Amino acid sequence: MHLSMNDDELYSRYVAGDMEAGDTLMLRYADPLAAYLCSFIQNPQDAEDLMLECFTVILVDKPKIWEGCFRSFLYKIARHKACTLWKRILKRNEFYISEDTEFFLDQQEIPDERFVSPDEEVISGERNALLYSCLNRIAPQYREALWLIYGMQFSYDESAKIMGCSRKRIDNMLMKGKKALKKELEKEGITYADI
Repeated sequence: MHLSMNDDELYSRYVAGDMEAGDTLMLRYADPLAAYLCSFIQNPQDAEDLMLECFTVILVDKPKIWEGCFRSFLYKIARHKACTLWKRILKRNEFYISEDTEFFLDQQEIPDERFVSPDEEVISGERNALLYSCLNRIAPQYREALWLIYGMQFSYDESAKIMGCSRKRIDNMLMKGKKALKKELEKEGITYADI
């Protein structure tokens, strides 16, 4: 029953005392949020801990969240926590996309029923590894903007809130990020059509 509800309905029900609604929100966002956090701190266990801390902030403190903003609010908390940990431990703030990130994202998708040959699977894996490698060679802010918009399917406004910048800045980072990624892919002999 809860799975068909949107985030606002679930959060309202949770605040009103429906614990299952909170569980549904955690199930909906735990894996993608952990992947996002792992992209910053490059440690799956720490990412898992931070993910739980993010949900603790929301589910224990029950802050007022504007309608339609639950997901971006959650990711904003996650980014802040990751940056704080990253600065404290490594004294750097760099967004990194791990090859393992795909594991987290594919958890919630409906599996493709068509047959994939072992050759296709190997080629797809190699292509993804090369794409991640090229993404990690471009500027961290471009990489994060591309990841939020295209990898996590956030809107421009949501991405701007998460990164703490304007929508125009997101647009500029995406444009520059695509150009930088295209150059890196071309160095590897890959065009956008190959991806």
